[in-house]
Amino acid sequence: MSEEKSVNVGITGMTCAACSTRIEKSLNKMEGVEAQVNLAMENAKIQYNQDQVNSADIQARISKLGYDVLKETMELDIYGMTCAACSTRIEKVLNKMEGVHQASVNLANEIAHIEYYPGLTETEELIARIKKLGYDAEPRADREDKQSHKEEQIKRQRVKLIVSAVLSLPLLLMMVNHFIGLPVPEILNNPWLQFVLATPVQFIIGWQFYEGAYKNLKNGSANMDVLVALGTSAAYFYSLAELIRSLFTTTEAHLYFETSAILITLILLGKYFEVIAKGRTTQAISSLLNLQAKEATLLDNGVQKKVPVEQVKAGDLLLVRPGEKFPVDGIIESGQTAVDESMITGESIPVEKQESSPVIGSTINKNGTVHMKATKVGKDTALYHIIQVVEEAQGSKAPIQRLADVISGYFVPIVVGIALVMFFVWMFAIQPGNLASALEAAIAVLVIACPCALGLATPTSIMVGTGKGAEMGILYKGGEYLEAAHRLDTIVFDKTGTLTKGEPEVTNFTAEDDEIVSLVVSAEWQSEHPLAGAIVQYGEANQVPTVEVDQFEAQPGFGVKAVIQGQQLLIGTKKLLTQEEVNFESYQSLMEEWEADGKTVMLAALNGKARGLIAVADQVKPTAKTALSSLKEMGIHLVMLTGDNQRTAQAIAKQVGIDEVIAEVVPEQKAHHVDQLKQQGKRVGMVGDGINDAPALATADIGIAIGTGTDVAIEAADLTILGGELTLIPQAILLSKKTMKNIKQNLFWALFYNTAGIPIAAAGLLAPWLAGAAMAFSSVSVVSNSLRLKRVKV
Repeated sequence: MSEEKSVNVGITGMTCAACSTRIEKSLNKMEGVEAQVNLAMENAKIQYNQDQVNSADIQARISKLGYDVLKETMELDIYGMTCAACSTRIEKVLNKMEGVHQASVNLANEIAHIEYYPGLTETEELIARIKKLGYDAEPRADREDKQSHKEEQIKRQRVKLIVSAVLSLPLLLMMVNHFIGLPVPEILNNPWLQFVLATPVQFIIGWQFYEGAYKNLKNGSANMDVLVALGTSAAYFYSLAELIRSLFTTTEAHLYFETSAILITLILLGKYFEVIAKGRTTQAISSLLNLQAKEATLLDNGVQKKVPVEQVKAGDLLLVRPGEKFPVDGIIESGQTAVDESMITGESIPVEKQESSPVIGSTINKNGTVHMKATKVGKDTALYHIIQVVEEAQGSKAPIQRLADVISGYFVPIVVGIALVMFFVWMFAIQPGNLASALEAAIAVLVIACPCALGLATPTSIMVGTGKGAEMGILYKGGEYLEAAHRLDTIVFDKTGTLTKGEPEVTNFTAEDDEIVSLVVSAEWQSEHPLAGAIVQYGEANQVPTVEVDQFEAQPGFGVKAVIQGQQLLIGTKKLLTQEEVNFESYQSLMEEWEADGKTVMLAALNGKARGLIAVADQVKPTAKTALSSLKEMGIHLVMLTGDNQRTAQAIAKQVGIDEVIAEVVPEQKAHHVDQLKQQGKRVGMVGDGINDAPALATADIGIAIGTGTDVAIEAADLTILGGELTLIPQAILLSKKTMKNIKQNLFWALFYNTAGIPIAAAGLLAPWLAGAAMAFSSVSVVSNSLRLKRVKV
């Protein structure tokens, strides 16, 4: 049976959208492979059939195209080796694993050094394989910072830029002198000095462009490197030819060394700003990673031991002191405390926890020392799931990005063709025989047309948009859902646990005296019915004193009978009191009024006389009405879909402002009703929290899960609202609108630079160095515009 595997691998060497499109097309041509390549994230999301292809084939294909799969290194401590045969065996097995580039095991210091491809294999898989051989292994250090590669990249770009700028500055001064007569040292006009300054910039600093161009052309493709290499080489070698010619003639040489050097410097400047800005687009992931606890206090037979959180296993007993983070997900074994869960739920008020209460990893223990049992560790924790969802969303493609991919795929060859045509037009028609003018026009066209901005327009906005959403408590599962959310015109809400709290509460309690309240609460302590639980909670909240119950009898479907201090107490429905021949006419009117509001009403009678009335209901969430009002203001039609009876559903709908109610729906029919709305041409969002909502969530155009609901509902949804805060739903739609507006702005400006710049350059009205500056500015401006989303109010 074939097995599908999904991986996410980093790719280095991509410079523009032509690169990412080319890699994606090549991977998708492989049998059994589906790939999406993201330029801004510099990675590829790949799903492949392991019976048809393996990770080595994928890595080899990417390398053959002239790019590299990002490699990382790790060190593991190995325990249990006794001789060279042990280390040799482990080394051989590791080197045969998918995703491992190279592994070496040192017997003397018991360390394995592994170079691997993240995504194609993970630390846990490597450790598990070693353990399967009969040895033990654990990471030598904390989890590697995901920003380290970016920081190294920025450092390299900075060094190159500084060297290039130092060498190009004299050439820039000389060029300024030509334009405005700025006095400069005479030595700068020396053609051989210009040659000496320009050559290292062209072939040492600029070698990356030649290397990238060669690899692309070798594989029958072209990207930004081709344009830069062609443009700067034309200027450099024309100048070199003129310099050599001047040795044998008296004619003055026409040199463009400054053009090639300044172009490379400006492009490096743009790339430097771009890599910094792109690094800032991933700050949301970094912020989430920083929430993780680094260490845990492990209790081993009563002995406390500090260990890295990566070493905690499910079932371990941990000690958590006040002010510390819970290292992993688990349950309280002993002790009680209040926990700050704001990083997950958004609620600032600490939540009380006692024995058997669940706790979430990375939330903060506020005021009590507790013992906890680890239940979910590593990839299974709630925080890891959130990080994974955000990373996947940031790496996915929105449909609008396909347009940019198609354009950029054809763009570079067309631009090269235009540059050649303009060269010959200038050479033979506009200024016949003027090679310098023809070269300037061709070089300007090549440089101004680099499609970097076009490739960055969509993914950078998606990255910032999903990152901002994560910070707010909105998790989009992919860029396509971030794009689609703003198109919703109908939203269907489940009732229980979505619009309401999902737990019954006492809303009204009228009694002739305090005695009856005390007796009712005392009796309900004996019952396990959910309505009884609501009354008990009411008693605790209002500090109602309780007394001992002598006798207790539950009457299923009717209520309860109890004897307390020799008195006969009844609590229940009208049927129960009618059966016991108790008159409750004085409460009839109030009872009907409360029932009309969708509440469950119970009567209380003592010694054959009606003495009180209790109303219990599943209360509407405090922010539900505000949230739904905001959605209606957006022009969205609201529908309630519930299994409750029509009267209760209508009462809740009236409270929150929903006009259309579909009640008494069995769970399996919910998806059918959502599908019917879609068949009417509506774009439907479904909001739910339970297992019974999962089919409807999957059927809707956008399934919106409440984060406090079941894992099944969250898995079936396309968007998750953490903490159950309904006001995040209109914010999610508004964020989608803002992101799409930002993407369209980016695409407009990216295309504007190219479409407006090419004819200006072709007409000879744009000097090559100005074209280089404009090209660099276009990429920086697009990424900077995407970063504005961070500051947008939603």
